[in-house]
Amino acid sequence: MHMPGAKQESARAGGSKPFDVEAAIAAVEAVVGNATRPVPLHEPYFGGKEWDYVKETLDSGWVSSVGKFVDDFERQLAKHCEVSHAVATVNGTAALHAALLLVGVRPGDEVVLPALTFIATANAVSYCGAVPHFCDSDARSLGIDPEKLDRDLAETAEIVQGVCRNKRTGRRIAALVPMHTFGHPVDMDSLVELAARWHIPIVEDAAEALGSTYKGRHVGSHGAIATLSFNGNKPVTTGGGGALLINDPAMARAAKHLTTTAKQPHAWAFIHDQVGYNYRLPNINAALGCAQLEQLDVFLAAKRKLQGRYQNAFRNVAGASIFTDANYATSNYWLITMMLDEPSEQARDAFLQAAHARGLQCRPVWTGMHRLPMYQNCPRMDLSQAEALEARIVNLPSSMSLEFGRSA
Repeated sequence: MHMPGAKQESARAGGSKPFDVEAAIAAVEAVVGNATRPVPLHEPYFGGKEWDYVKETLDSGWVSSVGKFVDDFERQLAKHCEVSHAVATVNGTAALHAALLLVGVRPGDEVVLPALTFIATANAVSYCGAVPHFCDSDARSLGIDPEKLDRDLAETAEIVQGVCRNKRTGRRIAALVPMHTFGHPVDMDSLVELAARWHIPIVEDAAEALGSTYKGRHVGSHGAIATLSFNGNKPVTTGGGGALLINDPAMARAAKHLTTTAKQPHAWAFIHDQVGYNYRLPNINAALGCAQLEQLDVFLAAKRKLQGRYQNAFRNVAGASIFTDANYATSNYWLITMMLDEPSEQARDAFLQAAHARGLQCRPVWTGMHRLPMYQNCPRMDLSQAEALEARIVNLPSSMSLEFGRSA
């Protein structure tokens, strides 16, 4: 059967071969096989002790924000992510908000972040009363382009008495938030060096990157503080949840205090010494997370096998390929990504329309933050690469069950 717009010309004259929508759909169907339609973009997999641990919280009555599973979950996270401390939160956005506050972001500051990110990254900046400053992406990592950011800061910023300020707006640039897109690590060494020169603390947004490594080290261990998400569509889920990853003991204590309504320990009195937040992860959710973390290595292996099958299936698809991790990185392949050779919203949307008609729940990358109404007047550099990537990226069905359910 011929699909409407089965072959789409690339957006650039003289570009690569036209994108073959029909061949791309066939490649996806070869990977998902006879999976029940619709095929989700990403669904959780429960194959361990989830039922046992959650039942234990119900039987004990410890289902709220304290309990043994919260402590166990934090210890397991810290060990796996190679940091000293982990503080569990209700979701990844809450973790980001708290992290920005902990590094000193205040109302009227600017925070540098990629334009190509999930809305939570920008919203967390807004929750602090600060202003997002959008930067461009690198096509090799899908995250912040360090060289381009450095050039932009050289034009727009200056160091005044040890503080980085935007010369055009007068605002303090209070943090840099690299985001590891779809689990693909950013070039952290370059960003750490840049941030040190410009006196800007780093808050790593590793919401999508649990299990990913940069030069052999787990992401989230390179900046002052990092955040994770355990939403239902992440490789490890607590239903809804997040975490702060911290190496400094004083900051870890401050994080736990801030996310527990800033309540002073006392047998009965309610004494709060600052504006705090009710951001602690409930024990029942942490129980689910503990069972999921026990299976993380199995999950990661399945993800890499699934990505390999996609890569093989797309070898002869004209105009597109499967995105692979950089030579310095090992990705968790949270969402497996098809990349059009050339930017073309027409070709991208033709594929999405055809995929959804076949029950394949694919999706484009997020709309650039600078194009959303509440952020369109924020400071930004040239975002040509981010805009090109927005017209090239499609996420494909990436559930671990597609690998676990495959016959040998």
